[in-house]
Amino acid sequence: MPTDNRVLFGPLAAALLVAGIAVLPLWVPGFSQVRQTVSEIGEMGSPARIPFAIMLCAVALCLLIFAAGVRAESKRAGHGAWSAFLIGCMALSAAGVGIFAFPHPLHNVFGEFELIGYQAPLAFALSWRKDLRARRLVAFSWIMLALIWISIALNLVVFDRHSALWAEVKPIYGLIQRSLFAAFFCWCAGIGVLLIQHQRISPQRPRSPA
Repeated sequence: MPTDNRVLFGPLAAALLVAGIAVLPLWVPGFSQVRQTVSEIGEMGSPARIPFAIMLCAVALCLLIFAAGVRAESKRAGHGAWSAFLIGCMALSAAGVGIFAFPHPLHNVFGEFELIGYQAPLAFALSWRKDLRARRLVAFSWIMLALIWISIALNLVVFDRHSALWAEVKPIYGLIQRSLFAAFFCWCAGIGVLLIQHQRISPQRPRSPA
């Protein structure tokens, strides 16, 4: 079976995001990776606003190609492709966050929309769970989903800025926010690599009759 290299755009999306988050703050005097959010890198008035938007749009494009590869591989293996749809939602969110810089009202709308995309590992694990040849793919998805949900719970503390917990995490909130991106994009990277390996060891399987 020919290899569908589109799934490798998952690792590429992760690499672009990591590079952007690491390099672009160098253009912003006094920026703190520990304390400040990723959005502050490209907020209105920031010298890194345009490069930040370009970077996130490039990440979004990679995610769309990755989603197409995941969809094709899921269909080829006879599984549902809801995870691909959710990856596409994450692509839309990434582009929107980049284009509508903080504090534009749509910035937070697209940021909250990411919560839908973060469920892609759940959809993938449920769709592939009965495939004995995909045990590593499914186990990896469950593990990363657990980390994503833990990180989401930690990030929700921002909605209660008068709590004692917020007072504790505020000095390191930048790291807490980045943990959510790290978990999701690690899943994208890992699934991309594992799907390439899965393609090489698995023959094409027709879809099960309804």
